[in-house]
Amino acid sequence: MNDVFQDTRPRALTVSELNHQARHLLESSFMQVWVEGELSGFSRPSSGHWYFSLKDPKCQIRCAMFRGMNQRIRTIPKEGDKVRIRGKVTLYENRGDFQIIVEHIEPAGLGALQLAFEELKRKLQAEGLFEVGRKKPIPTLPAHIGVVTSPTGAAIHDILTVLARRCPAIPVTLYPTTVQGQPATAEIVRAIELAQAHGVADVLIIGRGGGSIEDLWCFNEEAVARAIATCAIPTVSAVGHETDVTIADFVADLRAPTPSAAAEKVSPDQREMLRQINDRELRLANAAKRVFQRLNTKLEHLWARLRDPRRELLEKAQRLDELELRLGKSIKQNMDRSQVRNAHLAQRLAMQSPGKQLANSREGLDRSASQLKKAMQRILTQLQDRLEHTAGTLNVVSPLATLGRGYAIVRDEHGNIIRNASDVASGDRISAHVAKGTVTAEVKFINSDNNWPQNPSN
Repeated sequence: MNDVFQDTRPRALTVSELNHQARHLLESSFMQVWVEGELSGFSRPSSGHWYFSLKDPKCQIRCAMFRGMNQRIRTIPKEGDKVRIRGKVTLYENRGDFQIIVEHIEPAGLGALQLAFEELKRKLQAEGLFEVGRKKPIPTLPAHIGVVTSPTGAAIHDILTVLARRCPAIPVTLYPTTVQGQPATAEIVRAIELAQAHGVADVLIIGRGGGSIEDLWCFNEEAVARAIATCAIPTVSAVGHETDVTIADFVADLRAPTPSAAAEKVSPDQREMLRQINDRELRLANAAKRVFQRLNTKLEHLWARLRDPRRELLEKAQRLDELELRLGKSIKQNMDRSQVRNAHLAQRLAMQSPGKQLANSREGLDRSASQLKKAMQRILTQLQDRLEHTAGTLNVVSPLATLGRGYAIVRDEHGNIIRNASDVASGDRISAHVAKGTVTAEVKFINSDNNWPQNPSN
């Protein structure tokens, strides 16, 4: 019987499997990283993608930034630049290369600029330079517009183009200055001061076209910010593109996303003004026509109501005669009512005379006296009957009647009534109250039985 050979070695991964697992491990372990280093080996093939390496004194790493991401970068980096990148760590499986897929790239010094930006922003905000209450209103129809920008830049061209289209009648004065680099800060401040000294502009546009944060940095300087904040002329900040934000935007009375937008905000639309004028002229004409029609209708109505004065006088005379008759009738009716009322009052007065009232009172008094006498006689009779009845009843229960029948009330020496024979002793002195008088005696004999003794001397 032939033995079958069995391979017991561990299963080996293919290169593809290993690279795939390594890629998955890297991407799940490093979701997003920031890396800083020196740019090296930068290349831009026709596909539009960027390929380069980042290195430091010890190591380097490959990087790829695809076209969809690098189109957002305004300034193309170059060999040897110090940069910071944000991206995802991954593995290019075909070659097994460890690399970073870059999503954002910026100069390495950007962090310092951003810190300076935030510090100045907090300082000026604490001083109240960003408060809405201190901002001046922008005139809706300026008589003169001032512009602080470069005479050769795209910003002045865009501003003049918009103003020529919207309202070419408004004069514009350019206060030229550089808008990039170290000297720009002082020149912008001098241009703002010159515009105030000139005293012709109703509104001042301050700005420039787009650029990197380094290009726009002069509008983040404290001197420029304070010059804008203290400017007596209403100011409009128009720096960079719509997404760019500078300190000048916060301190200005109004922020515009672009120089073209600033020109639109400070200038009225001539065509819209003409349309409004024509519309209001038409509305005024229609309103005047309606007024004339209303007045004409009122005049016709008044003319129809106008009548001959003689007819009016005759009607008034007739009305006067009617009123005269009504007045006479009313006077007679009032007099008749007054006579009836007077007769009634005289009758009431006769009824209420003092003599008649006194006679009536005397008759009433006599009747009351007679009734009182009868009532008193009746009450006395009733009281006498009650007294006799009460006296008879009292006589029946009176102790005197009892004593009159031969009974006596016996008391001891102390005046206490003796009710029992045992209440006294032989030799005690007692007193007996009879119907007429009191008898005093001395006790000789005591019999406690209820039987009367036949011979008390025994």
